[in-house]
Amino acid sequence: MPNNKISRRIAISGIAAAAAGAAAVPFITEARSTSLDYKFSGPASDRELELMPPSNCTPGTLSQTEGPYYTPRTPRRENLIEDGTGGETLVLEGLILTSGCVPVAGAVIDIWHCDENGYYDNEGYRYRGHQFTDSSGAYRFITIRPKRYFRRTPHIHVKVKGKETRLLTSQLYFPDQASINRSDGIFRESLNMALSRVGEIWYGRYDFFIAAA
Repeated sequence: MPNNKISRRIAISGIAAAAAGAAAVPFITEARSTSLDYKFSGPASDRELELMPPSNCTPGTLSQTEGPYYTPRTPRRENLIEDGTGGETLVLEGLILTSGCVPVAGAVIDIWHCDENGYYDNEGYRYRGHQFTDSSGAYRFITIRPKRYFRRTPHIHVKVKGKETRLLTSQLYFPDQASINRSDGIFRESLNMALSRVGEIWYGRYDFFIAAA
């Protein structure tokens, strides 16, 4: 649930990144999934999110292509807000669990997406970053809502892996973009995040279910 602590952190945060140098992304359908290259050092500090686990677990989150512009070894950070951004703030949080609803502590989650104009930064790390889950399996990113481009609906790319789990590569979508989602051949409804808005800030939640290695 949103609180003043999050709002204050958003207000005072702002992480400078490399200049954009972005390029529009073509429509990609072939599957690809680059391995992650981060050292597992244990759970992150408790984020005090107190997220209730889902009542039902799924066999596993659907995998999708990583697309053509994944950048490995991104900065470890929670806040992806950039200097000069014009996008709408999005707080994305959730849990990383096994198919038996057991929290995966210390799992890495790496996200990347285009900017508010539909461009990716392919020279630096604008709207790219990774972090590790805490002991409850919780993660949180503060970023912006990406825009659509070419034949793609707005989406966030993600890679998730625990120390002893398989790598999951997938994409997250926005349920309030239903008409655009339907026109995207890659979109799958099961990858819609739960989405709400409080004031000027959007809040999204998505729980990942990953398989043992």
